[in-house]
Amino acid sequence: MLTLADFERDALETLMAYGAIPCISPTYDADWVENGHLEAAMGLLADWARARRLARFEVMIQRLEGRTPVLVVTVEASGASSGTAVLYGHMDKQPPLGDWSDGLAPFSPTRVGDRVYGRGLADDGYSTFSALLALEDLEASGTPHSRVIVLIEASEESGSPDLDAHLEALAEHLGDVRFMVCLDSGALTYDRLWVTSSLRGIVNFNLTVKVLSRGQHSGAVSGVAPSSFRLLRRLLDRVEDASTGEILVPSLRAEIPDAHVAAAAATAAEFGDVTLTDLPLVDGVRPMGSDAAERILRSTWYPTLSVVGMGGVPEPAIAGNVLRPYTTAVLSFRLAPTTDAHEAARALVSALSTDPPEGASVELDNFQIGDGWMAPPLQPWLAEALGEASSYAFGREAGFTGEGGSIPFLASLASRYPRAAFVATGVLGPDSNAHGIDEMLDLPSAVGVTNALGHLLGAFCAEDESA
Repeated sequence: MLTLADFERDALETLMAYGAIPCISPTYDADWVENGHLEAAMGLLADWARARRLARFEVMIQRLEGRTPVLVVTVEASGASSGTAVLYGHMDKQPPLGDWSDGLAPFSPTRVGDRVYGRGLADDGYSTFSALLALEDLEASGTPHSRVIVLIEASEESGSPDLDAHLEALAEHLGDVRFMVCLDSGALTYDRLWVTSSLRGIVNFNLTVKVLSRGQHSGAVSGVAPSSFRLLRRLLDRVEDASTGEILVPSLRAEIPDAHVAAAAATAAEFGDVTLTDLPLVDGVRPMGSDAAERILRSTWYPTLSVVGMGGVPEPAIAGNVLRPYTTAVLSFRLAPTTDAHEAARALVSALSTDPPEGASVELDNFQIGDGWMAPPLQPWLAEALGEASSYAFGREAGFTGEGGSIPFLASLASRYPRAAFVATGVLGPDSNAHGIDEMLDLPSAVGVTNALGHLLGAFCAEDESA
């Protein structure tokens, strides 16, 4: 079994070096090719992979014209299994977001006790290290494993626009994929292996309302020229109830399966109001939802709207008395796991672009669309293996929970490999702060997930050999 000391010896130095590279995802770095940070990080991970102590393996960086690169590490089977297991992760990062706490910085990894702070370490830079260390540990112990392909992409934080093209190019090499593990998900606690039962879908786009060709003195034209911000508010009222936050577009809503309602109630009974545990609400702010179980469902199944960015609005320090020519809002809709994201996008376009208020110019662009995912029923061998893996690595049974985030490629992979068993798990637990300031990787959790992953790979090999 891998120990924290093993992880520190074999992985931590390179993981910290990776953390220092600002390999921002292409959506947030239009000059990513010229800047070279994605290539630098990919090269670093590939070099570390080539130094692994594995019997038969090959490391390749696949490059396609106009696409971000993908790291492909192929580890040949040590057992008689004929199927392929794919271990997925990504190495592109979100932007810094804002000012980090004193002593912490997004691209200056800092260890505090058994936690390491830095952008992209938990989401999802650790995945390359966990995947290959799990395989090293299996081979060192003499436990057979199937053919395994570790696939690390570089566009996930942009919605994985390049992944399908890479999968097409790799189709023959991937072969008969029968087991897939996504290492980019979350954990409700750090005391067990958490398995994701569902993920929400996503529709993101820019909504721009334009009323003037250039700004005008507000004292001269207000009351005559309509405010672009007011008209934006009217448009948003078409899709969201401002009083309750309820999404008003029927295509974005879905019925929650009884099993997921029951699971939310069970989680709330065991852990309490988990959605509020680390939520930094300002004093006096009342959370949405009537109780702990409903709040779990609100964060995993309810459709929501978040305005995650604004354009055309100056900072307060430089705001003059000007009626601005336009306002842009970056809208992020989270969808129920079973909602058709493309149908939802079409419904939103219709609702927001039809009959513009007061004849304003309304533009919608920069769409990012991804379906959600609901885990299929577990195959008997996998249900047993998950419990054993968690007990082996953490000393406790596995936990199952829905996630409010989105991993759009999972739905695509599920349709591409219908025979494959899927597991989504990860280290994004309490205080991990993915996408926010002070992102953190809990090192003991990373070690635990690594050990659990090794057990799962051994169990898959045994099942595949007997099939």
